[in-house]
Amino acid sequence: MAVSSQRLSGRPPSPTTDSIFDVIRQLGCLQLDPISVVAPSHRLVLWSRLGPYEVGALERLQWQERRLFEYWAHAASIVLTEDYPLHRRLMLAWRTNHSSIQTKAWSRRLQEWVGDNAALKRHILSAIRRRGPLPAGALDDRSVRPWQSSGWTGWRNVDRMLAYLWISGVLVVGRRQGLTRWWDLAERWLPDWTPGGRPSQAQVVRHAAQRSLRALGVARARDIDRHFIAGRYPGLPEVLSSLQRDGTILPVEIRDGATPWPGGWYIHRDDIPLLDRIEAGDWEPRTTLLSPFDNLIRDRDRTRLLFDFEYSLEIYLPAARRTYGYYVLPILHGDRLIGRIDPAVDRKQRRLMLRAVYTEDRWGAHRAGGEVAEAVRQLAQFIGAETVTTVGPVPSPWASALRKAL
Repeated sequence: MAVSSQRLSGRPPSPTTDSIFDVIRQLGCLQLDPISVVAPSHRLVLWSRLGPYEVGALERLQWQERRLFEYWAHAASIVLTEDYPLHRRLMLAWRTNHSSIQTKAWSRRLQEWVGDNAALKRHILSAIRRRGPLPAGALDDRSVRPWQSSGWTGWRNVDRMLAYLWISGVLVVGRRQGLTRWWDLAERWLPDWTPGGRPSQAQVVRHAAQRSLRALGVARARDIDRHFIAGRYPGLPEVLSSLQRDGTILPVEIRDGATPWPGGWYIHRDDIPLLDRIEAGDWEPRTTLLSPFDNLIRDRDRTRLLFDFEYSLEIYLPAARRTYGYYVLPILHGDRLIGRIDPAVDRKQRRLMLRAVYTEDRWGAHRAGGEVAEAVRQLAQFIGAETVTTVGPVPSPWASALRKAL
């Protein structure tokens, strides 16, 4: 259920604009991340579900049709414009300095800093209103008190104010050139058909909780709370009780042999047909590679419980302390995570390099060499690599299959 609800089973659909949008709608969001060792994470998430697709189709959805925009879900993400009312409550909380964000020390500090730098805020909005979309580098720093941080944002005053205006819904990312964002007024950039209205907090939680559950397939309250608009589900237990009373969601028990898993688990009533098909054997496994930020595995605790798979991103660790590698992609084979690869790309030579490959042998990974090799070949095709080479250790059961396929 978890794998199928994430669109990671069955034959991939033809990668049209509509199918790309359909996948994003099911997932709810695509996390953005500046690290692009192989490809940007949000593109990899779609590739895992669609196979090689035209990146331009995703770009059209976001920048021309504007059916997608960038906002905060469980992290900075691409979200659906039709879901604008679900995100609007967080925007308004920031604009009005609502108590829901005042309880966080960092939020209070940012609000105070914004108040002290009202001149910088006015300058940014005036410049964008007059001149159209602008990158941060085109805006003067007119702050009177610098933003101080122990991290990478320290003294980046224009960037901090832009981030505040973005999270409060005043600005949007109007377009991108590489890592450079061009900022525009939300009222000018969002399409006329963007849903309006101000749903109540309870309405937002009721709707978003169902979106989260359907994306997860089967979940506990804590899983729902950590997914989609993570941490923005006040009163979730009461909302889930209401959804259960009216039959919208159903309690289920998961057993490992004779032992039930702890916690109250749910499925959505609209997913009962999917469960019936799976139990009837109408389930086609797939083999693919997952981004470190893939929606299926981003909750590491849930990943450990469902897949018995320990995974962490080691990119910020010194090389000597890494167990598996710099930017490791887990290997999904059917309903198991059977291994991982540590890839790198030589873009000048158009070459995908496998710095290391690891298996989880307890899942019979030795029998999946051909499927893993095909997944690697499709990844190479997607990123435009003409050759694939192994430059590190490869498990012996897979070495022959990789050589033949690649």
